[in-house]
Amino acid sequence: MTTPWGEPALSRFPVDPRDRLRAWDASDEYLLRHLAEQAIDLSGTVVVVGDRWGALVTALAAHGPTQITDSYLGQEATRLNLARNGAEPGAVRLLTTQDPPPDRIDVLLVRVPKSLALLEDQLLRLAPALHAGTVVVGTGMVKEIHTSTLTLFERIIGPTRTSLAERKARLILCTPDPSLERPANPWPYAYTLPGGVGAVSGRTVVNHAGVFCADRLDIGTRFLLQHLPDGDDARRVVDLGCGNGVVGTAMGLAHPEAEVLFTDESFQAVASAEATYKANGVPGHAEFRVGDGLSGVPDGSVDLVLNNPPFHSHQATTDATAWRMFTGARRALRPGGSLWVIGNRHLGYHVKLRRLFGNSELVASDPKFVLLRAVKR
Repeated sequence: MTTPWGEPALSRFPVDPRDRLRAWDASDEYLLRHLAEQAIDLSGTVVVVGDRWGALVTALAAHGPTQITDSYLGQEATRLNLARNGAEPGAVRLLTTQDPPPDRIDVLLVRVPKSLALLEDQLLRLAPALHAGTVVVGTGMVKEIHTSTLTLFERIIGPTRTSLAERKARLILCTPDPSLERPANPWPYAYTLPGGVGAVSGRTVVNHAGVFCADRLDIGTRFLLQHLPDGDDARRVVDLGCGNGVVGTAMGLAHPEAEVLFTDESFQAVASAEATYKANGVPGHAEFRVGDGLSGVPDGSVDLVLNNPPFHSHQATTDATAWRMFTGARRALRPGGSLWVIGNRHLGYHVKLRRLFGNSELVASDPKFVLLRAVKR
């Protein structure tokens, strides 16, 4: 990536030589160029929110920025990229969206997230640390910045305008207004599940901002809840890519003798899963882990894995995450253990499961979704 501070070598995480997706885009370059051209003073507290793979903080490492991210994979990519480019250990402070933000911010740089809710939550959390002299610059590709995006900056931070587009990227330029009356933060958000979804019917779900389908039960998860395995012989169950944890909570309620592992690469998701589980007083034992799928889970230690894999990485459509989830599940499952996968029909997960497990059974289907089961032989 070419920047006014050099040309750092960057990669996503986990590193895959076959992955053609870059660890930065034109909006990252545009933002860095703007900082240099406008001679923005970076000697104070610089906070970077939503830096997807660490491109921004790696370029600015000499200025001691703080990164705030919801992504475990993004945070690990940042560590890798900082080390690769010779940054001093501790040069960048790494925080998650669940950590308390800095008390004072002099420069706030925001990589606009896909989730408007996550942007709202983060701006509301960071706004008290801003002052009249804080420089606030957002960045994103043109297709990622909408009227609703600008409205959030205007409502929470202060007067907002946009730059001209360059290479399909745009900047958001915002002037903090300390006298602005901000709304209360609506996150986390809780709601009651409808009937007809098994053990969690009428139960409470808690969602932190940015979690998929945070204000309602998505139809794919509803379909999975209606066809959950009986799990009578499952002692260790994994809700893989747990989101708000409703699937693992359902298994815990139906099988209190089982131990449930909730895992996701989103810090917001794992916090939601833990809140959902505790809100429903599930009597069994649970573990909540932020990480890369089932990495770190011992081989052959799991009886059942339940998975609704994502097929996007930010704006890019990819099956790389699903494939890592499937291969991780096969390694972690004991012989005879099974992976249950819910997915859109067109994704063709049955082909991948047959290639990996040697089998794939259709458990249930409707016009939109298929529920598949693969058994480790």
